[in-house]
Amino acid sequence: MVIAVFPVLIAGPSLTLREFRTDDLDASMAVVGDPEVTQSLSFDTRSRADQAELLAKDIARAQIKPRPDYYLAVANSADILIGFIRIGLGRDNSGELGYALRREDWGKGYAIEATSLMLDFGFGTLHLHRIQAACGPHNRASQRLLARLGFTPEGRIRDHVFTNGAWRDSLLYSILDHEWDVQCGGWRGDGVTPPQDSSSSTRSA
Repeated sequence: MVIAVFPVLIAGPSLTLREFRTDDLDASMAVVGDPEVTQSLSFDTRSRADQAELLAKDIARAQIKPRPDYYLAVANSADILIGFIRIGLGRDNSGELGYALRREDWGKGYAIEATSLMLDFGFGTLHLHRIQAACGPHNRASQRLLARLGFTPEGRIRDHVFTNGAWRDSLLYSILDHEWDVQCGGWRGDGVTPPQDSSSSTRSA
């Protein structure tokens, strides 16, 4: 059984993963309103009006019991939203990881920090057994990131998402709880990212 946690606040060396707020709207447009970011996501570029409606729904959904997912803001040291990260909950203690960062923060090591914090939350706090992730075949940055996190490639899902006016395949990856323990060297939930190189850049998954 997956436990319910609200509100979530996960602190790392450079970033905080926290619940969304209504005042995140303007900052969120640097992610969902930028075609260079959304070309690698599973949805099209959004207008401010559409994002305002979806953000309100995201805030409300976080308070549902049981939570269907943990969809969190990635905030910098100034508490400004610079991206999103999510674990969607599935059956049999499983989850699916997704993430996106605004373009100006690509290449700063934030993706490895945010995903490491979220994986530790998923395995250590939510007691998940398996977490999967999918990314586009042309998203080399996410493929490198997932490999460095210890994910195993599982195959290709044909015509997985319809975005930007066309069907897109996805590459599927997964990691298990004991594999994450090995990857972290036994590190668990102390609010600091696991000891590993944090120079990775990624767009999204």
